Amino acid sequence: MAATYRAAMVTKPGGPEVLQIVELPIEAPGSGQLRVRVRAAGVGSTDLMLLAGRYRYAPKIPVVPGYEVAGAVDAIGAGVTGFQLGQRVAALTVYGAFAEILVREAEHFLPIPDGVSDRDAAAVILNYVTAWQMIHRFAKVTPGGTALVTGAAGGVGTAALQLLRLAGMKTYGAASASKHGIVRSLGAIPIDYRAGSLDRLTRALEPEGVDCVFDAVGGANIGPCIGALRRGGTLVGFGFMGASGTISTLAMFANIFLGARLRGRRGTFYGITMLYRKDPGPLREDLPKIFALLAEKKIDPLIYRTFPLLEAGRALELLAAGSVEGKIVLTNDE
Repeated sequence: MAATYRAAMVTKPGGPEVLQIVELPIEAPGSGQLRVRVRAAGVGSTDLMLLAGRYRYAPKIPVVPGYEVAGAVDAIGAGVTGFQLGQRVAALTVYGAFAEILVREAEHFLPIPDGVSDRDAAAVILNYVTAWQMIHRFAKVTPGGTALVTGAAGGVGTAALQLLRLAGMKTYGAASASKHGIVRSLGAIPIDYRAGSLDRLTRALEPEGVDCVFDAVGGANIGPCIGALRRGGTLVGFGFMGASGTISTLAMFANIFLGARLRGRRGTFYGITMLYRKDPGPLREDLPKIFALLAEKKIDPLIYRTFPLLEAGRALELLAAGSVEGKIVLTNDE
């Protein structure tokens, strides 16, 4: 076995151009750990934040990005039970997945069932668990209700549209006109957010307002999202990339929680890492449900493009350009 492995590492803050391919020593897993040979890794906006040195849950630079991983158990540390060499596993890593080898505590890994490919497993960990938990744990939707999803053609957006359809919801997806075909194909009614105020456009279709809104945009979008809700409805904000600066971020969150309440609605914010760090139990319960839906072909992650694992820089350049519909995945087909 080789003594080293390759990884895409951030050595200074910046954009995709700062990623460097480095060789690192292969180490034995410690007590309670697994060493996993990476087969696929998801690419997301959180990785761009990590590159810029702005992601609060990642170690200080230098660091290897990579928020979600699918791979095979390569070595098992002392005291670990329930895993076998060669077993396919997945994990929410937050960082470290853009590498040929990953060593992490065994408690983070869950088995990938037969019938689910490594590529698809990596594609759903962040996006579909995020969507599932927002829909079922935060908004607690019921069949027959109505929902609006902003950023509907993105990774979490397309996941939410599929899961809301399975939940029996009538769903609207806010996206640019060029992406309306994707929104329709996932069972939702498209709304062109560039055609006017989102609350007005939504209420033209649902005069009383929708039951819940899942907003990926934040910033000035929050007010119209609250306005699109019926009285007593729920706004769930998630993954905001648009806020810049502490003051604007605080003002935005105040609008979610207080602005919604003052207008007779409920506002909340969801972050998958925030919840997972507080309590890993919900993800350990929900990811197997997502894998089961995959195996039963009830969901189909929209894979926009795949790249070889060590071409993570090219993948992140494409993501940063803002034209991605669905998910980018890195694969390591050794």
